[in-house]
Amino acid sequence: MGTELQTLAGATELAAPLAPRAFLVITIDDGGSRVIDLPDGVDVSFGRSRGATITLDSEKVSRMHARVRRVGDIIEVEDLGSRNGTRVNGDKIEGPRKLVTGDEVAVGPILAVVGVTSGLHRTTAIADAVAGEARLAAEVDRSVRYHRPVTVAMVRIASDAILDQFERAIRPMDLIAEDAGDDYLVILPELGRDDGAAAVQRLLDFARNANVQATAATALCPDDGTTVEALISVLRSGLRTGRVPRAPAAKGTPIVIDPAMQRVYTLVQRIADTSMTVLILGETGVGKELVCEAIHQQSSRRDRPLIKLNCAALPETLLESELFGYERGAFTGADKRKVGFFEAADGGTLFLDEIGDMPLALQAKLLRVLERKVITRVGGTAEVATDARLIAATHRNLDADVRAGRFRQDLLFRIGGFTIAVPPLRDRPAEILPLAEHFAKTAAGEQARVPPVISDDARELLSSYAWPGNVRELRNALERALVLATDTITAADLPERLHDASHRIRPALASAHEIDTAAIFLSGQMDSAAAALSVAAGGGGGHAMAVSQPATVSTGAVGGSAAGISLVGRTVDSVERDLIIDTLSHCLGNRTHAANILGI
Repeated sequence: MGTELQTLAGATELAAPLAPRAFLVITIDDGGSRVIDLPDGVDVSFGRSRGATITLDSEKVSRMHARVRRVGDIIEVEDLGSRNGTRVNGDKIEGPRKLVTGDEVAVGPILAVVGVTSGLHRTTAIADAVAGEARLAAEVDRSVRYHRPVTVAMVRIASDAILDQFERAIRPMDLIAEDAGDDYLVILPELGRDDGAAAVQRLLDFARNANVQATAATALCPDDGTTVEALISVLRSGLRTGRVPRAPAAKGTPIVIDPAMQRVYTLVQRIADTSMTVLILGETGVGKELVCEAIHQQSSRRDRPLIKLNCAALPETLLESELFGYERGAFTGADKRKVGFFEAADGGTLFLDEIGDMPLALQAKLLRVLERKVITRVGGTAEVATDARLIAATHRNLDADVRAGRFRQDLLFRIGGFTIAVPPLRDRPAEILPLAEHFAKTAAGEQARVPPVISDDARELLSSYAWPGNVRELRNALERALVLATDTITAADLPERLHDASHRIRPALASAHEIDTAAIFLSGQMDSAAAALSVAAGGGGGHAMAVSQPATVSTGAVGGSAAGISLVGRTVDSVERDLIIDTLSHCLGNRTHAANILGI
């Protein structure tokens, strides 16, 4: 969607230095944002018409959709007879509606937050909203790119006379900027969650000592969000509800550096607070359970149980009773009623790992539960309502299992409301060493030891190994090495299989000519153009994002083949060629590795 922000000349002039200032902080669906001033007597209109102050090229927006007007201290929004309506704080309005600071106005794809500052005590060291947003965007980019922490806080104060003291409480590298109304954005680079919380607490202590009421919410990048919009949303939610969503505990916090994994966790953020079922695909040991935990922690169900069950670990009869529970006398040894996992997860999330190993007979019963949202305990007849969000995971190719009659297609459609493919560790090499250091540090802490240094030869070995067991194998290798090592982990401390040259995955960098030649070679082996198109287009009979094994690469691991790119008007040959070239570039020209990824 193309979105254009056009501002009337009169609406861009800043208010007088000490005059009250009103403005709109506008956020757009496609990621852009802007601050629009609201001088006294000036209207700001929204619509598809070029005559609107803010022109929006969206089918959800009428030609002249809505108008925000300020007259003195009164700010009003009015819907101009639009087809889809205008909402304030989620409620559709009828007629003019007065606005106060912090109100959220939704017009099609944009959200406009109202802000008013008194201007009674504006110091030059406090940045305006535009400068604050630009600085936050730069810090978020640095945090994501180099995996460095930045704490962001939203502080709401009853009097801005305290701002001078706030400035004395922060470091030269920190920044305080206006946001909306009595809210101020505080950016604290290089501070993790604990240090950031302590810094914000110092600000609140200054306010309390000055008898000024103040509250705050904090968020950490990249743990709580990897975009400006996501972090601001967390902060505003925290101020509104008094509770800020917290990341998973440090033991389960994922290390996300590789672009493929950044895309995975961007998807996690987008779907976390929906009710959709989620299917997580990936090889054994890639971290599917961590993805599930991240979805749960970022959802509105975070305060309810997250119940986990491995479908491959139990025989069919026991698996059924664990899932649905049983009544007293249902079988020998059932001397009392037992609540099943679905009931235990009511209001929360149920994670079914290795769902591809679930027996067919039990698949039918699971499908019925998902469709009707009721369970019947083993040995019982009464139906019990359940509200558990299902997240499933498997290392199997469920499409192939459907064709072989091992998995029900209707269940696949039901559990695959949204599908996330987690790439194997060999396809995200930038994360190998940070993960190794993390595991070594964690294991050393559990043994009350000083974390060891990883030598250069060990680093080279770790970086070049194919890791068929993925993250789990890497963790086990570092835990073993820690037992053998003293102050430094060397190559000799690592498992023998890491020294096998046949398991190396990093050949010398191929030239562009070699990649292009290899692409021509591989293109002759593409035996299913329709499958390639289905993968690239995200098709798949009911999946929000259908992913077969080749799609694990095209939508997750290969940077040039992102889901959502239109293929209309392109030939099969061009799609195949681009997919192959992207994959070869990702594999540094290794034809065998690329062929394995592409499934040819």
